[in-house]
Amino acid sequence: MAKKQTKQTAKKNDDRKTFAFIATFFGIVGFIITIATKRKDKYVMFYAKQSLTIFIFAIIGAIISSIIGIIPIFGWIVSEAIRLLILILWVFSWANALSDKEKETPVIGQYAKNFNF
Repeated sequence: MAKKQTKQTAKKNDDRKTFAFIATFFGIVGFIITIATKRKDKYVMFYAKQSLTIFIFAIIGAIISSIIGIIPIFGWIVSEAIRLLILILWVFSWANALSDKEKETPVIGQYAKNFNF
């Protein structure tokens, strides 16, 4: 019986990690999927909130990049740095979601706590 419980627990953890990864990998679409299917799972919702935070940060970064990108050389460098930062944060969120631990995304993860769903 203990073996059966262990398999069920392992399957549940795999499902949690899979949905957490879906939330982070697919951005706002993943967020909507996890809100619709796994709203009660604290672990999955943690990463859904992280995903939403990264999405909002990406939108703000895109706006800043398009405004500052007009400036020759300096604007282009800053725009590319913002895009690279967003990509790095996105990849960090994937790795964290698959870690089976609730780890905030560096720099912006703390803002996810402000969302209450």
